[in-house]
Amino acid sequence: MFRLIWTLSVHTRDYLHRYMPSNRLLAAIRTRRGLKWGIPAMLVALPYILIASVCSGSAADGGPGWLHLIVLWACWNALKFLLMGPVSVVLLIRARLREAAIRRHLRRDSLVEASPREPALRV
Repeated sequence: MFRLIWTLSVHTRDYLHRYMPSNRLLAAIRTRRGLKWGIPAMLVALPYILIASVCSGSAADGGPGWLHLIVLWACWNALKFLLMGPVSVVLLIRARLREAAIRRHLRRDSLVEASPREPALRV
């Protein structure tokens, strides 16, 4: 029973991760080239917040109850995009520090190889 539930949840997550546009956009932002777009991507949360507000108001005014599912979906996606901004900044800083350390290491290695070796002193 647990194995069936686990397998179903893994396949559901894989499907949602692969085919939902918001998840594909967030995966593109998590790449090294996409990290610079983390802060501007926070603006994508605004339409989701607007959708949640409109659907919440409609549900509160006597609309169908399934609008609460849309509110939940919109709030979840808005939260994902709002959190991706600061996370992408941290990931970008880490990537740049790692790249600087690699450049420093390569520069140091090239200087060591280029310098002439001094002969050892014999006593």
